[in-house]
Amino acid sequence: MPQYGAIIAGTGSHVPEKRLTNDDLSRMVDTNDEWIVQRTGIKERRIAANGESTATLAAAAARKALAAAEMAPEDLDLVVCGTISGEMIFPSTACFVAAALGLNSTPAFDVSAACSGFIYTLETAANFIKAGRYENVLAIGAETLSRITDYTDRGSCILFGDGAGAVVLRRGEPTRGLVYSGLHADGHGWEMLCCKPGSRHPISESLISERDQFMKIRGREVYKFAVQRFEELIEDALRKCELTTDDVKLIVPHQVNQRIIDSAMEKLGLGADKAYVNIDKYGNTSAASIPIALDEAVRAGRIAPGDTIILVAFGAGLTWANAVIRM
Repeated sequence: MPQYGAIIAGTGSHVPEKRLTNDDLSRMVDTNDEWIVQRTGIKERRIAANGESTATLAAAAARKALAAAEMAPEDLDLVVCGTISGEMIFPSTACFVAAALGLNSTPAFDVSAACSGFIYTLETAANFIKAGRYENVLAIGAETLSRITDYTDRGSCILFGDGAGAVVLRRGEPTRGLVYSGLHADGHGWEMLCCKPGSRHPISESLISERDQFMKIRGREVYKFAVQRFEELIEDALRKCELTTDDVKLIVPHQVNQRIIDSAMEKLGLGADKAYVNIDKYGNTSAASIPIALDEAVRAGRIAPGDTIILVAFGAGLTWANAVIRM
C-alpha cells in the first residue's frame, strides 16, 4: 500500500467581534483586571452574538482555510469538527458546516475531546488520508463556550471565550504534515472539568436550580494536571521524533493559562518566545484554541514551509494529546 502524508494546505480562523473585557466582567462578578491577568494572562475574550453559533464560526474559519489552500468546498472528501459546545446535541456541527459550505453528500461528523479536541480531530482526519481513503479533509476546532459558562461564578467565567479555527489537510509526501501524534484519556478524572447535562444528568428543575447546566472546573487540580502533562507531551514528541529543541520552530499549545504555559516552558528550559500564545486576546476557547493560534502564527510569518512545530493540549475527559507537524 502506498504511504501518504497529510499535509496542511491551508489554515483559517474566525472569532466574534464582541469583546468581553476584564473590566466588563468586574461589573458582573467580584473580580478585577489585575486579579484576572495575574492568575491567567487573559485580558479579554470574544463572545458570540445573537445569530452566531458554533457552526457559523466554524464555517467562517473553514472558508478562510479553503481560500488559503486555493480549494473549493467541492474539493473536500470529509469534514470533521472538534467541539464540546456543538450546534445541537444532534445533528453534528460538522453537518451544519458542510451544509453552510454548499455540500450535500460529503461525510461529516464531530469529535468530542474538549480542549484536546483539535488534536484528536487532526489525527482522525489525517488517518483517512494516510490510509488512502480520501485526498482532502477539513479539520475544524470550534466552540461557543459562552453558552455554557456560568457568569455568576467568578472562578470559571473569567476563563472562557468563543471562536473557531480550521485546517485543510491534503494528501502529499509522507515526510510532511502530521508525522506523529499521541492521544490519551483517563475518565477517572472527569469531575475536574465537566458539563453535566446528558443521559447521566438529564435536564431537570433541580439540575437548573443548582446551575449544573453550566461548565464546572476545579481550577487548582486542572492547573497541576496541565503543567505536568505539558512537560510530558513536549518531551514525548521530541523523543519519539528524535528531535532537539533547536529542531522545533514553534510550540503551539492549548491556550489554557499563561502561568501554566510559562511554568512548563521554564521547566523545559525553553524561552517564552518558543511558544505561540494569544490567550490574552481570546481566553480559553477549548478545541478552537490551537487552530486559531496556528492560523495566526502562519499568517504572522512565525511558521513557514519546512518548519517543524509541536502541538500540545490537555482538558476534560481527562484528555491530553500532542502532535508533531512538518509544514
